[in-house]
Amino acid sequence: MQLAIARRAYELFETRGCEHGHDWEDWFRAESELLRPVSVSMSESDDRMSVRANVFGFEENELRVSIEPRCITIMGKKEASVTETEGGKVEYIDWYPDQILQFIDLATEVIPESSVVELQAGLVRTPQSCPAEGRNCSHCGVIDHARSLTGCASL
Repeated sequence: MQLAIARRAYELFETRGCEHGHDWEDWFRAESELLRPVSVSMSESDDRMSVRANVFGFEENELRVSIEPRCITIMGKKEASVTETEGGKVEYIDWYPDQILQFIDLATEVIPESSVVELQAGLVRTPQSCPAEGRNCSHCGVIDHARSLTGCASL
């Protein structure tokens, strides 16, 4: 994905006549053209952290979620959907932008193996991530988008 963004940013640079000094502008414009925006909200208590990300329109099999001690990464690629109407006409619904790449920096270190990821009504939730140091939480599971976003499993 970052290579596609870099290519598009370079195309924008060339379109401007290779004028230097606009690299960040080109990069952010390329991102906005290629990636769907994701709104994120976080809350934290003494022993839990909750992160919610809006991924409306994406199905479980179109997303990958990765948690590291200080970062959550959400990647997604929306597949074009095909439907057939009563008259036999085939309709293609193509989402654009059709990809998500969201990095969420965490203020508190978490234990990746002790985190849960859920997909609920277009939201990716990590409701029970525990801070790594000096805190105990018996409610945590493990992230595994590949098998299930609603239960605990190994990544």
